Amino acid sequence: MTAYKFDPHSLKAEEFINDEEIRETLAYAEAHKNDFPLIDSILEKARPVKKGKGCVCAGLTHREASVLLACEDKERIARMFDIAEEIKLAFYGNRIVIFAPLYLSNYCVNGCVYCPYHLKNKHIARKKLTQDEVRDEVIALQDMGHKRLAIEAGEDPVNNPIEYILDCINTIYSVKHKNGAIRRVNVNIAATTVENYRRLKEAGIGTYILFQETYHKESYEQLHPTGPKHNYAYHTEAMDRAMEGGIDDVGLGVLFGLELYKYEFAGLIMHAEHLEAVHGVGPHTISVPRIKHADDIDPSAFDNSISDEIFEKITACIRLAVPYTGMIVSTRETEEVRSKLLRCGVSQVSGGSRTSVGGYAGYSPDERPHDTEQFDVSDQRSLDEVVRWLMENGHIPSFCTACYREGRTGDRFMSLCKSGQILNCCHPNALMTLCEYLEDYASPETKRIGLEVIDRELARIPNEKVREIAREHIEAIRNDNARDFRF
Repeated sequence: MTAYKFDPHSLKAEEFINDEEIRETLAYAEAHKNDFPLIDSILEKARPVKKGKGCVCAGLTHREASVLLACEDKERIARMFDIAEEIKLAFYGNRIVIFAPLYLSNYCVNGCVYCPYHLKNKHIARKKLTQDEVRDEVIALQDMGHKRLAIEAGEDPVNNPIEYILDCINTIYSVKHKNGAIRRVNVNIAATTVENYRRLKEAGIGTYILFQETYHKESYEQLHPTGPKHNYAYHTEAMDRAMEGGIDDVGLGVLFGLELYKYEFAGLIMHAEHLEAVHGVGPHTISVPRIKHADDIDPSAFDNSISDEIFEKITACIRLAVPYTGMIVSTRETEEVRSKLLRCGVSQVSGGSRTSVGGYAGYSPDERPHDTEQFDVSDQRSLDEVVRWLMENGHIPSFCTACYREGRTGDRFMSLCKSGQILNCCHPNALMTLCEYLEDYASPETKRIGLEVIDRELARIPNEKVREIAREHIEAIRNDNARDFRF
């Protein structure tokens, strides 16, 4: 048996996600979960510190963060949540980025036991969008008000080759309907080659997203018994190939409920540390999905499910450990759970989502096709309802894609974020894109609330020149039908 040694600088999966190190970390965390002086010092380290006009944040190691996750003291858990929200507000303000998934194809050659798209599922309808159907879906999404998509497809080299994905990206960007436009396409497809990542970069993708599902190698191989995804190392090392191929921004995530959550948490933070150590920039996003019911998938068949309380704690600890990442919670979760997670550091949510192939075009907001769904959607509100809900709870819904289109990606984005300067762009950009949404798509009540939010938040822009330019742009959006201003 090969002996692997923990090394965050290594490019070998079993060295930067090292099983022995994770187990030692969990033992250390269990031994120190009541060491309150240590826990207090870790919490103090995590807190953002004012520096110049911005803030800096130290972040936490996987071992420090695991100690917090193991802690069961209610007072200190409450402080974790408070600091998580403090960090999120320090670097991202009160804005929440909104996106939607677009499922292109559910053809898949893998045997993943937690996903209804697995090859042996013979009663789910298989579907692949044509380019005309992709165009129809994009128009439907634009008519809802979306500007940012995450495209999804099963792994199938015959039905979903990289050329198909590239054609879909080109089609998505080409559609200009009324005042609508998709300005950023994030991509969630199977692990691939450096050359294919280079082609995705050339196609103009935003973030490349790939969920690990589980960092526990033995469990991973059991959960992926057949197909190319069975290869743990190839999958786990995908982000390094993506960055070698020129993709600046990558997104991590595990599917909580497949394996013991403390093991997954430690592996996730170690992966973030690895990206920082090797590439000088950590994950642009971290998603926190939980396994949900689907066509032939029963979540109760997996014995590692986690409660809402533990889920909130995981989310807060990720924010403390990786303070600069964008944190995503999808419509897998209910409105109630999403409300709580927004107080724990989440900065991106999906809205009005459909997880079926061809789920948008031709359907009313209340209609939901279920024949090709990847998982049940828990939060089934319309985008307008989600936008209004965010504003009523003190958030700014943001459809901004400016950083991506202005070249503020990868280390350039992170340097601005880590210095606290990104807010100078994000706050006015969020308000301008919200104004676009209100003028073009919002219901009367949502528009009324939103215009009040914009008036209030404009006054909070600290730089007088930026504030006045933003005000002028918003007037042009409202009165002259001008669009796509950005800082």
